Amino acid sequence: MTKFSDLNLSDKVLKAVAETGYDTPTPIQAGAIAPALEGRDVLGIAQTGTGKTAAFTLPMITLLGRGRARARMPRSLVLAPTRELAAQVAENFDAYAKYTKLSKALLIGGTSFKDQDKLIDKGVDVLIATPGRLLDHLERGKLILTDVKVMVVDEADRMLDMGFIPDIEEIFKRTPFTRQTLFFSATMAPEIERITNTFLSNPAKIEVARAATTNTNIKQGVVMFKGSEKRKEPSEKRALLRKLIDQEGEACTNAIIFCNRKSDVDIVSKSLNKYGYNAAPIHGDLDQSHRTKTLDKFRDNELKILVASDVAARGLDIPAVTHVFNFDVPSHAEDYVHRIGRTGRAGRKGTAVMICIPRDEKNLADVEALVKETIPRLDNPMGNAPAPKEEPSEDKPKRSRSRGGRKKVDAPETEVAEAPKSETPKSAENTNRRGRGGRKHDRRDEVNTTVGLGDEPPAFIAKSFAERVAQ
Repeated sequence: MTKFSDLNLSDKVLKAVAETGYDTPTPIQAGAIAPALEGRDVLGIAQTGTGKTAAFTLPMITLLGRGRARARMPRSLVLAPTRELAAQVAENFDAYAKYTKLSKALLIGGTSFKDQDKLIDKGVDVLIATPGRLLDHLERGKLILTDVKVMVVDEADRMLDMGFIPDIEEIFKRTPFTRQTLFFSATMAPEIERITNTFLSNPAKIEVARAATTNTNIKQGVVMFKGSEKRKEPSEKRALLRKLIDQEGEACTNAIIFCNRKSDVDIVSKSLNKYGYNAAPIHGDLDQSHRTKTLDKFRDNELKILVASDVAARGLDIPAVTHVFNFDVPSHAEDYVHRIGRTGRAGRKGTAVMICIPRDEKNLADVEALVKETIPRLDNPMGNAPAPKEEPSEDKPKRSRSRGGRKKVDAPETEVAEAPKSETPKSAENTNRRGRGGRKHDRRDEVNTTVGLGDEPPAFIAKSFAERVAQ
């Protein structure tokens, strides 16, 4: 069996790896590290959770062991599709380069340009960035890529999904053609294949699993669900989700719940907390510091349930996630592979459960066609039980009395915040029920009241209305 010590990594890198507790590389690491150290381009195709980050970080640190970075001219570039994945790569770099003098800079949105400029001006060996923020620095003239010796593209298929391919091509053009390129993806869409044919030179291709396959360590299942009424379906679906979580019992030590829409992320998280579950949302509309704190709490087991959009579906290395719940069937079939890949990592067992409503059945068929397997159907744990009572803070519109005594309907739960209930003071109610001077209101007074003309309309108008009522 191959060990890290057999892969010609530097002694400083091997020492750092040993301290992490690993001595045996994963298949993608064993396949990619050797050709990368030889200076060859690498095309790595592997499902999420197989250790791709170390597959490019370890040889990159070894290759950069000699030399020194110049101001604004990084020696290596790593591109990642999301801020979270870029931050994770930076953490891996810190862990594996701890015994070297290599420096890094992390360029992601949501953080200060000024602080990033200071790091770039000092000169960094490794630049880890999201495409958008990197191009911002390039357009401001703060960065030069002509000294890049190693370029890494991580999660390339996610870059495609997020519309970053034109940005990637522009960045490639600004790097020297003599660079070494390490290119990693879980799937090989035609557009990804075109890019690899254009920018990679005779790459060593390492494919450790069929594209778009799911981890065999993950127990999968889907519950087919239809609400009792269209209006009640969202609330009943959340009740089903809670039942599925409860059904897993103590086996569910933590979980990630994926929703297709950011608004649903907030709603589901709020609902779970209302029913006593320790949950928090994470999606692209939250600022970076908030997202980072939420992820740190989840990693440190201070938070049991993370409710996420697909911003968290790729590359997040949280090894001990026991369960993934797909509240929605993903719109893009490839996202299913990456979502459930958050569990069953590093040889552990995992469980992935999905809820499918009638309008999502086409998406489910697309998922099954992609992974080339039928996802087992699970029994609805709610059985034939009657629909649960509506949650007052959620979908069912609440009715309350307005000042005039008419019923009004409050805004649905998809609003950002609920308007506070207005309470009518008794004094105001008394005023509504009484006329001028405190007289008790009586239907007989309606003859002398003309709507829209005040309390004392002209006599000839009042007379005409009185005659019509009398008829």
